[in-house]
Amino acid sequence: MNLKNLSSTLRIAVSGLHKTLRRQNYPSQMYSMTEMETIGHLTRNDKLLPSELASLTRVKTQSMSQIIKKMEDLGVALRTPSTEDKRKVYISLTESGRKIVEKIIDERDKWLMSAIQEKLTADEQKQLVSLIPLLNKLLEIK
Repeated sequence: MNLKNLSSTLRIAVSGLHKTLRRQNYPSQMYSMTEMETIGHLTRNDKLLPSELASLTRVKTQSMSQIIKKMEDLGVALRTPSTEDKRKVYISLTESGRKIVEKIIDERDKWLMSAIQEKLTADEQKQLVSLIPLLNKLLEIK
């Protein structure tokens, strides 16, 4: 297999796995992809400004305001005024939001564990273990 075919095949496989994993949780039906991405950014960062969230998710600030409002109404996100600059408001996840993230991660891990166990032989599972460092190496940013 040449490098072009390898790249394409890998992209298709990783993309398919990613999409399948995203479907493995109940909250995904309540939230749009952008809302789920916003929750992900808030999980990795304690607090962010709405403009930062808009930039990270590649949406307009107005759209992010609507997303934040919906998440607040659902009890997932919280607005906290800055102590240094009263014009700034930080967005963070509530305890309920963090529990949703934990549930999503748990459901995805359970699905993937079951798929690995059911579909891969012990030998194939060992091969998969050896591939993880290679996949992580591809993710390294220069």
